[in-house]
Amino acid sequence: MVRARRAAVLVAVLGIGLGTASCTLDPTAGLTPSSSTAEGSTAATTSASSATGTPGTTPSTPTTGTTSGSPTPSLSPSTSPSTPVDDGGDAPPFRADTADDTGNGTGSDVGSLVDIRVSAQDGFDRVVIQLDGPDIPAWDVGYVDRALGDPSGIVVDVEGDAVLQVLLQPVAYPESGENPYDGPQKVSAAGTAVVTEAVLSSIFEGELQLFIGVDGGREPFRAYGMSDPSRIVIEVRDRLGS
Repeated sequence: MVRARRAAVLVAVLGIGLGTASCTLDPTAGLTPSSSTAEGSTAATTSASSATGTPGTTPSTPTTGTTSGSPTPSLSPSTSPSTPVDDGGDAPPFRADTADDTGNGTGSDVGSLVDIRVSAQDGFDRVVIQLDGPDIPAWDVGYVDRALGDPSGIVVDVEGDAVLQVLLQPVAYPESGENPYDGPQKVSAAGTAVVTEAVLSSIFEGELQLFIGVDGGREPFRAYGMSDPSRIVIEVRDRLGS
């Protein structure tokens, strides 16, 4: 009888131990979701963030032509080339008389006429003839009794009490026959004291002819060349205002 009870107790103890071992061998019991489930949740969160435009979920695209880590240079708006400053820094002194003024050019690659400008300065008025070549043409500037066009010989209408004739040589004429100068034949400016106007007469066989009208008679003047860009500058002195 005693042996039977001991056997029953032993069987009960073994049953309890086996049940406990069975519970311990189940690794999934009561644990958190597996890593694959967690990654799926994270991916879903990222996808939802991308759909709502949350910053940081989309990789940034590098700026083309910019070194990594360097600031992006600011770009200034492009501007058209401005009119050069005709400051006359190398201008010779005005002569005491009104004799002709001539000068040698710097070469034959002078280009074509592109601009004629008239402006009032302190004590004189300025006329600028600009070309599109690197070299400066030779000039011959002097007073004439009448403005006779070359080669026609026709009198050119020039306003003023005296007339300065300007001859430049050589001056190219485009092979296409289209002169790059599209400005007016007569150029004037407000505020001038002695120069009334500059009148383009002709460009013929490599020579440019232009007339300058002067108020008050034959006033002293000077002529000189400037480069970059190529220019011939004629300045007529205002003796009353200087």
